[in-house]
Amino acid sequence: MEQIDEQNNAYTCLKLSYDYLKYEETKSCFVLCCLFPEDYDIPIEDLTRYAVGCGLHQDTEPIEDARKRVSVAIENLKDCCMLLGTETEEHVRMHDLVRDFAIQIASSEEYGFMVKAGIGLKEWPMSIKSFEACTTISLMGNKLTELPEGLVCPRLKVLLLELDDGMNVPQRFFEGMKEIEVLSLEGECLSLQSLELLTKLQSLVLIRCGCKDLIWLRKLQRLKILVFIMCLSIEELPDEIGELKELRLLDVTGCRSLRRIPMNLIGRLKKLEELLIGKDSFKGWDDVGCDSTGGMNASLTELNSLSQLAVLSLRIPKVECIPRDFVFPSLLKYDLMLGNTTKYYSNGYPTSTRLILGGTSLNAKTFEQLFLHKLEFVEVRDCGDVFTLFPARLQQGLKNLRRVEIEDCKSVEEVFELGEEKELPLLSSLTELKLYRLPELKCIWKGPTRHVSLHSLAHLHLDSLDKMTFISTPSLAQSLSKLETLCISKSGELKHIIREEDGEREIIPESPCFPKLKTIIIEGCGKLEYVFPVSVSLTLQSLPQLKRLQVSDCGELKHIIREEDGEREIIPESPRFPKLKTLRISHCGKLEYVFPVSLSHNRDGIIDLTIEGHEEVGNWLAQLQQNGSVQRLEFVQVDDCGDVRAPFPAKLLRALNNLKEVIVGGCKSLEEVFELVEADEGSSEEKELPLLSSLTELQLYQLPELKCIWKGPPRHVSLQSLNLLFLTSLDKLTFIFTPSLARSLSKLERLYISK
Repeated sequence: MEQIDEQNNAYTCLKLSYDYLKYEETKSCFVLCCLFPEDYDIPIEDLTRYAVGCGLHQDTEPIEDARKRVSVAIENLKDCCMLLGTETEEHVRMHDLVRDFAIQIASSEEYGFMVKAGIGLKEWPMSIKSFEACTTISLMGNKLTELPEGLVCPRLKVLLLELDDGMNVPQRFFEGMKEIEVLSLEGECLSLQSLELLTKLQSLVLIRCGCKDLIWLRKLQRLKILVFIMCLSIEELPDEIGELKELRLLDVTGCRSLRRIPMNLIGRLKKLEELLIGKDSFKGWDDVGCDSTGGMNASLTELNSLSQLAVLSLRIPKVECIPRDFVFPSLLKYDLMLGNTTKYYSNGYPTSTRLILGGTSLNAKTFEQLFLHKLEFVEVRDCGDVFTLFPARLQQGLKNLRRVEIEDCKSVEEVFELGEEKELPLLSSLTELKLYRLPELKCIWKGPTRHVSLHSLAHLHLDSLDKMTFISTPSLAQSLSKLETLCISKSGELKHIIREEDGEREIIPESPCFPKLKTIIIEGCGKLEYVFPVSVSLTLQSLPQLKRLQVSDCGELKHIIREEDGEREIIPESPRFPKLKTLRISHCGKLEYVFPVSLSHNRDGIIDLTIEGHEEVGNWLAQLQQNGSVQRLEFVQVDDCGDVRAPFPAKLLRALNNLKEVIVGGCKSLEEVFELVEADEGSSEEKELPLLSSLTELQLYQLPELKCIWKGPPRHVSLQSLNLLFLTSLDKLTFIFTPSLARSLSKLERLYISK
């Protein structure tokens, strides 16, 4: 009874929330969401297409405006907890209880919905005596194996079906449904002749359908939205589609067999607002030397006759397919791909303005033709004949640029050529920059950087830039207030991350600081001498959010932050690193210390510490202990470190109350791991909390001089948490446990001993 009362209370609250929704279109959007199966990630794009097909928005309203109104309705519903967000902005979800309530509302006489989505149906639900009152039927998420003929649904406007793959839709199935405005079918074989009586149809969505008799589409003169998604039987679009004068959206994404679109079919669709072809469908754009069908195929120039076109998604296989004087129309959103690369390319609806170039030669003129209005994302891969990706004459188009990714372009020497731009800071919207395997790249920004601001840049990833000697000037570094991730690898000539002098004879009024920087990873930069210049250490709290510092294979690296005049303590009030949790230093043989003494203070303490290939391990651990940075240490790995004899001396061991995992290997001179001593008289600390009581894993390998794991009296040590012990190649070790230690091994599950 309590459960029933709780459910009734919930329904009462939901009813109040629903009744208080301000706009009818918000209520309609809410009800549409119940058409999808339980726990379904509902595509906002599907909701938009259903809403347009149902006539919930004005006929004269562009689809993009309708999409915005649907998004506003969804945000309103989220605000009052009637819809839930998902991992992506393109989807929304409905809680089970809320969906039950929505179905209850939708099933009322006012709406007339029948919803049986995602319940495993194999047959049409004939238990319902009559469908004459139904306005909307949703059977998506099922696998129907047969459909009845002779159904009478005089009020039906929306029908959403998913059938068993390859099932044939009866020719007369739709005869009693002449009022249908939205039809979505998935998985069946369909002759479009069966739709000839559906003259009020406005939205037709066919997904993974075997389609034939497409010429009958000419009968659907009110059609606004025509969608073929992954319909592999379609090899060419019929010329009759060009007769659909009201068509506003044509989507053929994933139709891999589509080889031909007749010439001027696209050009005749004067009201077309959105054309979605994607990367896997039609690629045979007609131009000199490009069309394999012998001519008479669609041409890109037809796009210029579509004055309403706002959204475009297509792939151009070759540069030759772009007519010499062709200019793309002004678009609101687009996904355009030139070449053969398919990496990271989505087949979904464009949500931004994106240009992808790959696997082709690309001259400057062609790039300018493709450099479209309001460009936000650029991905360039394996393109030849490009030396400057963004020349100065294109810098006006960089105002909206948010993400740039360039890979495997053998000839690129600079990314951004900077001119004299005084209107707005250049690159002020850029949030992510990734440059990989560019062997000839000498500089990222060429020219005066005083008009450049990177105040939005959050992620900078650089890899295999063989000729790069520095990354940023001091003036640019000043603007990196939102940088969160800095990753640099395999850049053998890199000497400076921030060049000490600007080269522009500017006075830099402030030292660079990185208040949002959380992760620094630097690997394989053999000539790098320091990560940050001394000016960073002069800025109080310059790295207050740093959580992860990982540096490896930097043979010339001497300091993380450069010293001044060889002094370790630069100023009394030096910056702190209060949130550093992971510190990994590997094979940086000249590194004297991680931070100057005054920089090492860490209020909460490091949790994860790895030191590999270094001679001064003992000094580092002592330095960290001196500055109170080891109390929360949980993981320690020491590998290939030459002079270390006892990595955990007694004084240090007392501070490691949280130590859980220890890995030590490849240390040729190491003689003992843990140094144990008698507890001080009058101190009960070791008795209250035994040493090593949190240790769960211990791995020791390739330690030829190791004589004992624990040196000293073990009575204040407890291995009560130890689960795994792995020992190999310990040539001089004669025993592992004392009897008292062995008695504490109540949780040991895995013991490996070899060599």
